[in-house]
Amino acid sequence: MLGMERINCPQWHRDRLREELEEVRTAPTPILRLSETSDVFFSIRRACYDGHPTQELPPCSSFTNIGVYAYMIGKFTLRWGFYRMASCLCRAPNWRSVGEVVNPGKDAKIRGVAARHNLDQDKFLRVARRLRRMTSSLPVSGSDHPIASETVAPNAMGKAAKVIGTYGIPGTGKTFLLNQLKAELNGEHFLFIEGSELIDSLVPGGLQGFKDSDGDTKTHWRRRATETIKQRSVDSGKVAIVTGHLAFWTEDKDDYEVVFTDTDGSTYTHIIYLDFDPELIEHHRTGDTTRNRPKSSSDHLAEWQIREISDLQTLCREHGILFHCLDTSGLQDSPHVLPNVCRLVEDFRVHDVQHNHSRVLSVLDNIFVPQQGTLKTVLVFDADKTLAAEDTGTLYWDSLQNMRKSLRDERRVGGTSTLPLLFGGPLGYSYEAFRQAVLLYEESAGDSSFESLCQLLASNVKMHPEVLDMLQAAARQDHIGTVVVSCGIGRVWEIVLERRGLGDNVKVIAGGRIADGYVVTPANKAAIVSHLRNHHQLFVWAFGDSPLDIGMMKAAHRAVVVVGEKDLRSKSMDMVLMKAIDEEGLQAVQVRLPRTALHRLNTTRLPIVTLDELDFKDSHLHLQSLPASTLPIWLATSKRAAQLLATATRDASIAGPALRQAHQRVGWYLATEYISQVIGLKECDIQHVLGSASSGHRLQYEKETTIIALMRAGEPMALGVSEAFPLAMFVQAECQDNIRHHHLESQKQVLLVDSVINSGKTIVEFVEAIRKVKADIKIVIVSGVVQAQCLQSDSNLYKALVGHRNISLVALRHSDTKFTGSGATDTGNRLFNTTHIRRLSASLV
Repeated sequence: MLGMERINCPQWHRDRLREELEEVRTAPTPILRLSETSDVFFSIRRACYDGHPTQELPPCSSFTNIGVYAYMIGKFTLRWGFYRMASCLCRAPNWRSVGEVVNPGKDAKIRGVAARHNLDQDKFLRVARRLRRMTSSLPVSGSDHPIASETVAPNAMGKAAKVIGTYGIPGTGKTFLLNQLKAELNGEHFLFIEGSELIDSLVPGGLQGFKDSDGDTKTHWRRRATETIKQRSVDSGKVAIVTGHLAFWTEDKDDYEVVFTDTDGSTYTHIIYLDFDPELIEHHRTGDTTRNRPKSSSDHLAEWQIREISDLQTLCREHGILFHCLDTSGLQDSPHVLPNVCRLVEDFRVHDVQHNHSRVLSVLDNIFVPQQGTLKTVLVFDADKTLAAEDTGTLYWDSLQNMRKSLRDERRVGGTSTLPLLFGGPLGYSYEAFRQAVLLYEESAGDSSFESLCQLLASNVKMHPEVLDMLQAAARQDHIGTVVVSCGIGRVWEIVLERRGLGDNVKVIAGGRIADGYVVTPANKAAIVSHLRNHHQLFVWAFGDSPLDIGMMKAAHRAVVVVGEKDLRSKSMDMVLMKAIDEEGLQAVQVRLPRTALHRLNTTRLPIVTLDELDFKDSHLHLQSLPASTLPIWLATSKRAAQLLATATRDASIAGPALRQAHQRVGWYLATEYISQVIGLKECDIQHVLGSASSGHRLQYEKETTIIALMRAGEPMALGVSEAFPLAMFVQAECQDNIRHHHLESQKQVLLVDSVINSGKTIVEFVEAIRKVKADIKIVIVSGVVQAQCLQSDSNLYKALVGHRNISLVALRHSDTKFTGSGATDTGNRLFNTTHIRRLSASLV
């Protein structure tokens, strides 16, 4: 899908489809109807691509649909090419990563693309306008029909428009600030709406008529006002900035009235709360002769603020609204207020999931593009509880709480529970949740205080000595790069690494402040690894400790789970990790730091290694040799058992039934010793010899395993594998056509068995045939002996398999002898006593 960012929001896809169908219904001309229908088809295809299908794609068999598909492909490919060409002409360093298909016929959308990809908006718009004139005869811009869903990317709660509320108790100066923003900001991007003025224009009888109404009527008009704001934002493609109220409260009366409606919750995307000094607010309220406000003391106003902030924090968490409490410590009239609010709303305007994704990959490219051609391998580390046992987020809030003395400070920044409360709420670990975390960090400390806190925290972080040694060793290797990717506070880890002399060699990708320009989510972590692997063509190791790291570990070539002390590590990791291994194909090992830590799961499913012996047991893939392999290879060559088993298979005096039995023993050995590690085991119920129920083990998903014996030489070894895994399906295949759909339909994994791999041509053909039937099935290739050249990264076999995911190779040994057997030396002939057939044929000739 043209390299577009996936949008993980089912509601957004459903809303967009409804909007596109409405556009088709109202299209005034046949050509516009064709254009809008192509948008419907694209919307359905995009939803499928993003993993949230809305309905089945219309069939291509219809003549009408063929025309729509042709128009759609041309239209959206041209749009994609338009933005790619425009970014190239702007000489953008990341132009190859620009994948956009929004309507380039509108300047606001062109600016939005530039913002998402961190390009100079004015320059990009100039270039795009020239390019637009050149392509005016092509279906690039499409119709002028407004498409609300293209205007602003949705947030996690499915909101298509961006609406920013400026809240605060009456007398805070919200209207004054709105007028300042109107004079300061670009009206091309923003709508400025005074809430009471909108009510006045909507309600019969104006604002006074609204005040004289009963509670239900007021609620009705408040909802109507909010719906109007949303529609204006959608229609204009602009971000709405609105003055609003949460509650009204008269001093000495128990009449605290919350006026926040469910429509507010589903419309607002951001709320900035003006948390000014109550004494100043009291002074302004007293001096404001234009409004008739009840008299309130500064103590009452302070209590009102505390209550509103607490209520808004809860409401915003529940409704997916990003909330920021702007405190100026009594500097309400200071020139700092307006720049701070301008900075916030400009950030809110451009920032969305797609913009964030582009910024993260741009930062990544800036790190690794200068090293292209030198690097072969990249080590990607999580930070908190991976590089060290500490969680710097927890340390930050603990330290901050200890520094706060007054009630106002404590209620403004919260304490240790701040982040757990956020991530444990409806937003989970979404993009919005991490953006909210950044706003909390902004709210908690100014730039200088934040830097001081980070310096203090860095002094308390003690890196694992084993990890430090590994990073230092990697820094001495020109072909190995290292990057720390964290969902936490990036600045702390920059300082930690700088103090250990690694600042130049180990870069950090992490957020924490608005100035960083991005946040790192679990999805971004996975995207970083995929980008390093697929775009930069690097071999990637991923090291992590928590469920947030599972995505990047699944995307990496190699995954290492860092396991800390039981009382300090993630409590939910075991279940998530087990599912990733058992159901999602994750292959990983675990490193215990310190070595006395209790291991996770069991050591069969998740083998234990140490950082200085990262050889994955017998695959011999040490750190020094990381660039040499990207295919999981398990060899038993150096094992004593392998040497004994191989002797019988190589002995020229052994043939027929005895040789078949030797091959069967090899198959059983490889199955029990290696395939059990590659796939893992699961517990099963057995009847103990003493008569009681007990537990045993069998291959994970043994019933959903298909053993394919490549006939005829692979059959004896496959029978040995089958003996070890008796519940698995057994299939004999002389050619690829023998593999049928019913052999793989309900299966999770295939064991592809051949006695000898020479060039690997036959194996590759079978792998491709299997993947044609079931594209995502796990494949383990099992062989008695593999030609050594096949294990090299430049071999045809290696290059053919390395692009496939979820494939491993298990073999008894490798052979340096470049010889393909025939006649008396052919393995199949020796196994079945047919060595004389070729000699007889030759004599007849």
